[in-house]
Amino acid sequence: MTSNPLLGVFFHWVGGLASASFYVPYRAVRGWSWEVFWLVGGIFSWIIAPWLFAGLHTRELLAVLAATPPRTLELCYLFGFLWGFGGLTFGLSMRYLGISLGTAVALGLTAAFGTLIPPLVNGQLFGSLIHTTGGLVVLGGVAIALGGIAIVGKAGHDKELEQAARQTDPPAGESGQPQARDFRKGLAVAVFSGIMSSCFAYGLDAGGPIRHLTLAHGTSTLAQGLPVLVVVLLGGFTTNAIWCAYLIVRNASARELKGEVKVAGAAAPVPLTRNYLLCALGGTAWYLQFFFYTMGESQMGRYAFSSWTLHMSSIIIFATLWGLALKEWKGASARSLGVMTLGLIVLIGATVVIGWGNYLVVRG
Repeated sequence: MTSNPLLGVFFHWVGGLASASFYVPYRAVRGWSWEVFWLVGGIFSWIIAPWLFAGLHTRELLAVLAATPPRTLELCYLFGFLWGFGGLTFGLSMRYLGISLGTAVALGLTAAFGTLIPPLVNGQLFGSLIHTTGGLVVLGGVAIALGGIAIVGKAGHDKELEQAARQTDPPAGESGQPQARDFRKGLAVAVFSGIMSSCFAYGLDAGGPIRHLTLAHGTSTLAQGLPVLVVVLLGGFTTNAIWCAYLIVRNASARELKGEVKVAGAAAPVPLTRNYLLCALGGTAWYLQFFFYTMGESQMGRYAFSSWTLHMSSIIIFATLWGLALKEWKGASARSLGVMTLGLIVLIGATVVIGWGNYLVVRG
């Protein structure tokens, strides 16, 4: 099957939409602590959906995994495990830096490290990449995307300052804005989160032998990355499950899974079926980002590593649009909205540039 980078960009956009949307169902969960709904949804994200979709769309999944070199399985699992730390600390970066600035720093670093490290290790970055027109266009698109992420982060930070200024003046020392100590701590956490989150891209890159095996067993080109996700996400599940289990024990929140919580010392009912369905929806939507990511990556040709930047850019584009729909930008000035719009335009342009660069490589 001939690579089609423009189709790949479309798949990355769909994956970005799924990623930006997955938390919306969680917002409607009632009576469950974070660790409870995150673990329940995560079982669908990291266990049920990967095995289900890989089983339906690939050939002889168990035989492929059994024939995979142990070293490959170990690397995929390890990078998934490390990626789990990035996901867990992502929320802390937003706590200390604010949602927009924390997201921009963490995802900006994730995009940079996840995009550039694999080709650097493989010898592409200073090999064929910078010596071809298409390769230079791809690198230019990556640089534009990082600039777009910074612009959106700047707009979000300004928006939060403007919204805080419109609120009633709080007591001294409780301004609601990150203090200097929190900013330093938040920056350190965001850097850690961004670097660790980029390990997901390394796990996918390490899964090359799995893709070759599943193609040899008759799997289609579009679905070749699904068996890799089974292994990488198992590593991510391990990290998240350990932390959630710790919180469940510490907070005695396991009873919530049975349908009741303590309110003012008395048992209160929980919409159990509704919560499970919402977590299943949110968890499956989270997985679908990488279902479409692997499909998009399969179409990007020789420089498939650029898929990671496309993925991060698409997430930020649709997350920002969700923020507008949910009125998170209410109270922002026309200037901040203008900067945010500029950032979105730059990010959209970056995805087009990266797609065009890969198209030039495939065509030439």
